[in-house]
Amino acid sequence: MSKQYLTTHTVDNAHITDIFSLAATSSALLSGSGSSTINVHRTTDPSGSFPISQSLTAHKLGTHHIATSPRGGNGLLAASVGFGGEIKIWRCDATTGDWSLDSEITPAEAKAQGADDVWAIALDTQEKYLACTAHDGRINVWDLETKKIVQKYETGSAGAGSFGLCVDLSPDGKMTASGHHDGSVYVFSNEVGHLKHSLSGLAKPVRAVAFSPGNSRLAAAGDAGIIAIYDVRTGEHVGILRTGSGSSAWITSLDWSDTGEFLLSGSTDGKVRVWSIDRGVCVATHSETDKMLWSVRWLPKKGDHQSEMFCTAGANRSLTFYREGGKS
Repeated sequence: MSKQYLTTHTVDNAHITDIFSLAATSSALLSGSGSSTINVHRTTDPSGSFPISQSLTAHKLGTHHIATSPRGGNGLLAASVGFGGEIKIWRCDATTGDWSLDSEITPAEAKAQGADDVWAIALDTQEKYLACTAHDGRINVWDLETKKIVQKYETGSAGAGSFGLCVDLSPDGKMTASGHHDGSVYVFSNEVGHLKHSLSGLAKPVRAVAFSPGNSRLAAAGDAGIIAIYDVRTGEHVGILRTGSGSSAWITSLDWSDTGEFLLSGSTDGKVRVWSIDRGVCVATHSETDKMLWSVRWLPKKGDHQSEMFCTAGANRSLTFYREGGKS
């Protein structure tokens, strides 16, 4: 049985350069690119056209990562990282829905606390902590209220670890996962502050890691072109998702559905895929472009009867929205 998704809307030329990151809240989709602005798209607009409600002046050299809280968070905080190395924290007014700059962590402030250049980021459900990867392999966890690093995780001796390409925080806040250029995947316990699992199975750069909504599984993928599924309680490698087509495309982005039944992946061949976790197979494939997809995201459901929706973005500089259709 496959699932059917229909293209419901495309925002052409949403940015003037490649779109590198998407992040969703219950009412908005934030998109960041090589340009200096972050666009906020209103996903609750009755027109279904996902209009831009704000363009935030963000990072002079462009934005490579944006993060919002996992499902269960209030969606009033977002974090972004620019190619200049600065972290910016954005706050949404709960009444008006408008976003504004809340605070910033400059590269100088980060280095003063022993942190190397920031790359990937992940925000916790309570919107209090931000996990960041660094070029030296370390994972630093910041307290956003105090702007202090409260936890440092080492992935190599004396900060000689492999470049951290991706990071995620579990929805319950108890674990941090990171993926690295050398193919390593690590899971850390935030409760005791040390390594929980060093996971095997991917020998090439890992560009996406994602915890399941139930905190029991971790998906990891990258240049190997497959998705590895791990049991985070035991560290056991419990599944591999592969297309069977022999594609050499890198997987750049992963996102779990609200229920944890499905996993969304985007890759450098322009294809977005929906995977059934129970069946271990791809149940839908779409390709609106042959250019790289850099980010794919499910949009949070707003009611019991709303169909599933997701959005893709990448080198074609457009946003494409998909809605669940009939089943076959």
